[in-house]
Amino acid sequence: MTEAELAAKFAAYVETKLPGARNVIVTQISRIHGGASRQTYSIDLAYEDATGPQVKAVIVRRDPPDSLIDTERRVEFAAINSAFGQGGLPVPEAMFLETAPEALGAPFFIMGRIDGGETLNPFQIDAIEPHRAAMGQQFFQHLGAIAALPVAGSALADEIEIPAADACWSRELAYWAHEVRSNAVHPQPVADAAIRYLEANPPPPAQRLSIVHGDYRSGNFLHDGAGKMTAILDWEMAHIGDPYEDLAWATDPFWCGNDTTRAAGFLPWPEAIEIWKTASGCRFDSAAFEWWSIFTQVKALGIWLSSARAFAEGKNDDPILAWSGWFTYAAHELMLASRLGLKFGADL
Repeated sequence: MTEAELAAKFAAYVETKLPGARNVIVTQISRIHGGASRQTYSIDLAYEDATGPQVKAVIVRRDPPDSLIDTERRVEFAAINSAFGQGGLPVPEAMFLETAPEALGAPFFIMGRIDGGETLNPFQIDAIEPHRAAMGQQFFQHLGAIAALPVAGSALADEIEIPAADACWSRELAYWAHEVRSNAVHPQPVADAAIRYLEANPPPPAQRLSIVHGDYRSGNFLHDGAGKMTAILDWEMAHIGDPYEDLAWATDPFWCGNDTTRAAGFLPWPEAIEIWKTASGCRFDSAAFEWWSIFTQVKALGIWLSSARAFAEGKNDDPILAWSGWFTYAAHELMLASRLGLKFGADL
């Protein structure tokens, strides 16, 4: 489907959804590249209603033929809906969810667009100086605020199973161990060693059940270039679980640029953890953090292996999948091997 065809179909769809809207036209449509779990479009609309001419800026997230991860749009939509307007989080409004493919050729959802921001390259965090500290304070404040969101009564809780506090780890490990083993073309001795260790050494039960973003990290938010985070992006892996999962993923060395002495590449570790503790209401548990940090790198390998397989099998020709299956896979496997080697030495 060409962008012109997509624009025409989208305008027709929106006219049936916006109350009182008529003569809806798309004045601008552009594909946003950089992610591979949804096809993302920025769209400007013009229309009329009973009060006169109107304009609206939206984001459309449409399912691709195959993606870097297998996610459910209904869950992503519910997660955004759960966070919108809560805890000072910069999250767009979740507007419409369409689970049928007829309107745009694939299921999709629509959310409001937050303008005035740019993404941060996780490999060039130095570029945000002199705003690194201010950005880091917001980064960990928002991460903690997500962990503090109420689960009971949330839109996300209506869509997915809520695990027991002592079962969060086993559910996530089972899922990502399956992703590693089902998508691997070659043996995965490093991942398998880590999975065996994690299975044999469970973490403490979750201190609280939280909404887990699932991919909160540098590169998955917008900022205004002057030290302010303007939008939290990419909620497609959201679920309910242990907030340490998000903390570990956000601070994984891969996302820290070249400065692992700072949490997420932003702040000294003690300062970052204090901000997260205050915002989340959680205490810091080094055993929980250690377990989830190792899990993070197993999860990463599961993502990179599934992306490589989708590209190799011709299900999705987006080059980011090939890059993920090569460079990011190799980097994360090396980090995990080094970590296990230091932990176990010759016993590994």
